[in-house]
Amino acid sequence: MKTDIDLATVYPHSIERVWAALTSAEALAAWLMPNDFQPRVGHRFTFRTKPARGFDGIVRCEVLELDPPNRMVWSWAGGNIDTTVTFTLEPAGNADAATRLRMRQTGFNGLGAQLTRRILASGYPRILRQRLPAHLDRIAGTPFAASGQQKCAEGWRAYLGVFRRWRVTSHDRPAEKEKSQHGTHQP
Repeated sequence: MKTDIDLATVYPHSIERVWAALTSAEALAAWLMPNDFQPRVGHRFTFRTKPARGFDGIVRCEVLELDPPNRMVWSWAGGNIDTTVTFTLEPAGNADAATRLRMRQTGFNGLGAQLTRRILASGYPRILRQRLPAHLDRIAGTPFAASGQQKCAEGWRAYLGVFRRWRVTSHDRPAEKEKSQHGTHQP
């Protein structure tokens, strides 16, 4: 069984630009979630989003490692998970033209955490391959940034909608099963 999330993608932007998008509270808010991040080892910070059943909407983090502009590690705890997220950046092809970002989240222990991992794993590709590149394009002044940003915002709302529907459905199933066993379930 896969127990980690491990994604890599290449951006047509310099390492410095991608690093800035990962280490600025304003940039993180633009492509991930509102936060109080500071790029300082030991800094505790939070990401905030709308709560869902079993999740108060707060992800509690701490900067564990910082090696600009190549590597950053955070603790990431929220809902039923207590994990570690590692971002690694390296040149892709021409050092000035492209950056390879690898995001790895580890430490999904227990059945509940594995279910959360599946939900996160389904949303991260959209975040890292649509939202973050749209932000990078916007700050670089790329003409397609506006349409990409709009698509990313729609994608994030869709991601949260899937998460909420899954949480409601997974929690309601035992009640539906009990109703159908007692003959009170109506088709």
